[in-house]
Amino acid sequence: MSQFFQIHPENPQARLIKQAAQMIREGAVIAYPTDCGYSLGCHIGDKAALEKIRTIRRLDDKHNFTLVCRDLSEISTYARYDNAIYRLLKHHTPGPYTFIFNGTSEVPRRLMHPKRKTIGIRIPDNKIVQALLEELGEPIMSSSLILPGETDPMMDPYDIRDTLQHQLDLVIDGGFCGMQPTTVIAMDSESIEVLRVGAGDPSPFE
Repeated sequence: MSQFFQIHPENPQARLIKQAAQMIREGAVIAYPTDCGYSLGCHIGDKAALEKIRTIRRLDDKHNFTLVCRDLSEISTYARYDNAIYRLLKHHTPGPYTFIFNGTSEVPRRLMHPKRKTIGIRIPDNKIVQALLEELGEPIMSSSLILPGETDPMMDPYDIRDTLQHQLDLVIDGGFCGMQPTTVIAMDSESIEVLRVGAGDPSPFE
């Protein structure tokens, strides 16, 4: 049975944030709010937790996982990009985008696309996530909470608890947090390509 934390979306309670971060460090798989629906998350180095997320979503080994990061300095540890890309990122983060980059050696191999060696990177505009990342001091390994056969991420934490309470360790209720998935931008080659149009405006990247 998963725990259920109700965390204020504008003023996250420090006590609950600390508890959630410690659960992640100890191997928990959590559902948490972002600016584009709810996501599944776990510790970046936890193989067993990652496999639980694969099972929940029925993902194969070609799925691009996402590292949810605090800021641009944290992104630079895990992704390769030039100064022009940096300027684009600076103007559009935090926000409803997922960027696909070539990963650095700091990214665990099991998180990257097996052939292209790419990784998704995201900086959500959500105070609960930002507080959680600050407490953790490192990214959250993440995947949108889209159940098999569905196209949109789950939005209601009570539905998440009812549906997945035996598969998750923690559900964070951060209220309503958007209906659209992120806009996905590939920046893993010399060109920039919009792979999916979602909540973020794609025009700056076209």
